[in-house]
Amino acid sequence: MKQNLIKQFSVSNFPRTRMRRNRMSSFSRKLVSENYLSINDLIYPIFITFGTNIKEEIKSMPGIYRFSLDLLQKEIEIVSALGIPAIALFPKIENHLKNSEGSEALNKGNLICKAIQISKKTNPNLGVICDVALDPFTDHGHDGVIFNNQIDNDKTLKILCEQALVQADAGCDIIAPSDMMDGRVGFIRDKLDDNGFVNVQIMSYAVKYASAFYGPFRDAVGSSINLSNKSKSSYQMDPANSDEAIREVALDINEGADMVIVKPGMPYLDIIHKIKQEFNIPLYAYQVSGEYSMIKGAINNGWFDEEKIVFESLMAFKRAGCNGIITYFAPYIANLLKDNN
Repeated sequence: MKQNLIKQFSVSNFPRTRMRRNRMSSFSRKLVSENYLSINDLIYPIFITFGTNIKEEIKSMPGIYRFSLDLLQKEIEIVSALGIPAIALFPKIENHLKNSEGSEALNKGNLICKAIQISKKTNPNLGVICDVALDPFTDHGHDGVIFNNQIDNDKTLKILCEQALVQADAGCDIIAPSDMMDGRVGFIRDKLDDNGFVNVQIMSYAVKYASAFYGPFRDAVGSSINLSNKSKSSYQMDPANSDEAIREVALDINEGADMVIVKPGMPYLDIIHKIKQEFNIPLYAYQVSGEYSMIKGAINNGWFDEEKIVFESLMAFKRAGCNGIITYFAPYIANLLKDNN
């Protein structure tokens, strides 16, 4: 093989093979492009909050806002007009509603359930994805309940199943467990099936690392103060590990996951590629808040060309093997893609 390559690129033969030929013109570059980005690849995260007439910019995420429910319909209409196929909803609830067990997550009239209903009333065909995790609802900021100074996996599972059921009953299309408790996909699948929600999908955060890139998101949902300096390393993955990600995905597939997410995105492109090669399951990256804020901050300082850097960052996920991307840049990219069609 090596000798053949050397022969191919020998001085006498080299002019016959010019890789630049296919790059010389715009039409040719389009013809030989191996990956492409479309509006159908985009999932847009939306933050919702309590109160009325609130469109509140998240300081650590320039250009991203929390919306009160009375303003959510307009945001849904904008997303729908762009042709974005799905949104992911994340709540910031009032502090007095938080407790050690995150019981507000089970309230059928909570912020997230009302937001689901508004979205479905505004556009029934827009996919709605909801996190199953307790961190927006707990007074300690963790994704599960604490017992004997540890996150109790099995006690948490019971609550997560009820949370998933509440969201499905409100009209959620895709349940997305992001808590990283062992066995939660299977428990949730059984709970949904037993209650008649056999067609509600599960998009599992199968590979979620204990990452420093989540800081702005925790500001957005109001869990950063509660969490403070406490670590989630006992349930989220070690950034040093790769083989472990394969085991996590295999377990979630066996438990009934329809799709899987890798989070964060760009620092873990190798993980995305490895999973796609191993399983060929529908796979999504979450371009998380820290990734967004770094890119957006550099754009705002004039260090990056916005269009080029955003396209390049999202194309990296497609090249690595993603079917789609959860990204705060979704409306921006969708606008550009519509203009270019």
